[in-house]
Amino acid sequence: MQKFSEIPYQRPDMAALEKRLESKIAALTAAKSYKEAREAYLELESADLMENTMSSLAYIRSSINTADPFYEGEVKYINEAQSRLMPVYRKANEALLSSPFRAEFEREFGGYLFHDLEEQTKLLNPAIIEDRIEQSNLVQQYQKTTAMCHTTFRGEECNFYGLLKHMQSVDRAERKEAFEAWAKMYEEVAPELDAQYASLVKLRAGMAKKLGMDNYIQMAYLSKRRYNYGPEDVAQFRKQVKEIIVPACAEIYERQRQRLGIDKLHYYDEALIFPEGNAIPEGDKDALVAAAQKMYRELSPETGEFFDFMVQYELFDLESRPGKRMGGYCSSLPAFKAPFIFSNFNGTSADVEVLTHEAGHAFEGYTASRTLPISAYYHSTSEINEIHSMAMEHFTYPWMGLFFKDADKYRYAHLFGALSVIPYMVCVDEFQHRVFENPGAGSKEWRKIWHELEQTYMPWRSYDGNAFLEEGGFWMQKQHIFMYPFYYIDYALAQTGAFEFYSRDQENHEKAWADYCHLCRLGGSKEYFELLEEAHLHNPFQPGSLHAAVDRVIAQLKEAKY
Repeated sequence: MQKFSEIPYQRPDMAALEKRLESKIAALTAAKSYKEAREAYLELESADLMENTMSSLAYIRSSINTADPFYEGEVKYINEAQSRLMPVYRKANEALLSSPFRAEFEREFGGYLFHDLEEQTKLLNPAIIEDRIEQSNLVQQYQKTTAMCHTTFRGEECNFYGLLKHMQSVDRAERKEAFEAWAKMYEEVAPELDAQYASLVKLRAGMAKKLGMDNYIQMAYLSKRRYNYGPEDVAQFRKQVKEIIVPACAEIYERQRQRLGIDKLHYYDEALIFPEGNAIPEGDKDALVAAAQKMYRELSPETGEFFDFMVQYELFDLESRPGKRMGGYCSSLPAFKAPFIFSNFNGTSADVEVLTHEAGHAFEGYTASRTLPISAYYHSTSEINEIHSMAMEHFTYPWMGLFFKDADKYRYAHLFGALSVIPYMVCVDEFQHRVFENPGAGSKEWRKIWHELEQTYMPWRSYDGNAFLEEGGFWMQKQHIFMYPFYYIDYALAQTGAFEFYSRDQENHEKAWADYCHLCRLGGSKEYFELLEEAHLHNPFQPGSLHAAVDRVIAQLKEAKY
């Protein structure tokens, strides 16, 4: 393998891929024995490996620079070409599902493979090919719109992420000024974002109808592989959050207000945990990566090997730049079994969280791809995938002294952040349910809904008179709403599992870490609830499970010296 920057890009030949897939489907269908069928299936399963790798490479390089016309064009080509392959992928699924050797396949690879294929085939309908292409193009437009937003703040050229560090300044006037600049950027592009989201809502609702579904909510749950639970279960989870976590967060925020010595806690105060300043990582990007490498070598042989691989092949793009896509993510280059971490460092503790959160995703992908026999199992559903990432944030607590002078401050702030973001996560989730229950509504209704939900789940939230945000404009700052609908609740569900690992790590590190590694090695080879059982984690929908996850965390935060 070459370093990431040196990997040559070659446009995926989708016509050749289609012929290759058809050939493997024919071989699977014609197989006279399980041995022949198995060989044909494994070849079919890996037939698009290089095409997927090149596709991933194009996506990553386009997000690194959204203004690059070449990769922008490649992503558009790939989105369209992949969508047009839906019929042949459906044919492949049907060939395996109807195989006379199905029982043998299930004995070797597990029944979940077939359950998943049966359900996901429902989405591979030619009727929505053009809609899928349009959706990809709209998402790409959204990414470009937000990536190109920038402003000059106190002589510094800043995008959204660049302003966030100023919203943690010990100078309240600076925090407020940065907040107002941040809000103004969103307000200026709000008409464009409103229009893009309206198009996405209409399009997604139409896709669901074409598939014979009641609404897009049903389609989204199916696409997220939520086979074990439905909207009613999620609504009950949100209710538990409101009853247990919201009042706890309100109490801890009140302590923060007192600690800061201010009359009222505004939004631009929430990120400043300590009046003398938050814990800030020491060193530049290279120093942080070097510290992370030392940390992962000491955590376990497995994580050491994994992170050395990441460093050797430079599988990161971490620094914030104008024109770079917002946020962070972990992707992969499947032909090389290589994860890739994308982020926007901004000089705050969030930079370290990237090296733990996204590294958790990357570690799972690195591990599962070297353990499991088929790529279909390399990753699980997002409720499990986010346990990998969020639990890693907590497992690395003992090494935070490598990054911060006052590691205790970081750990307190991070633990509270992990708890206090859950009400926001369920707020985003209910907002999306409300939007798609009435897809004909528009921007005014969306703002009204968001404002109402903010008061329910974040009663402490104040925007200090900013009209745009006070009226409910804050919803549009969450890119998942545009790009990954109904994903965000998975973070909340996963955080309950991560908190369980956090508590168990304090009691018996070896056992907790062994269960975590076991979960990573299993990838997506089992259903959601089965994977939770394998890792000795609670089902978050069961009565009492939220208490089991958060009671220790809440107690520690309330008992902390801060």
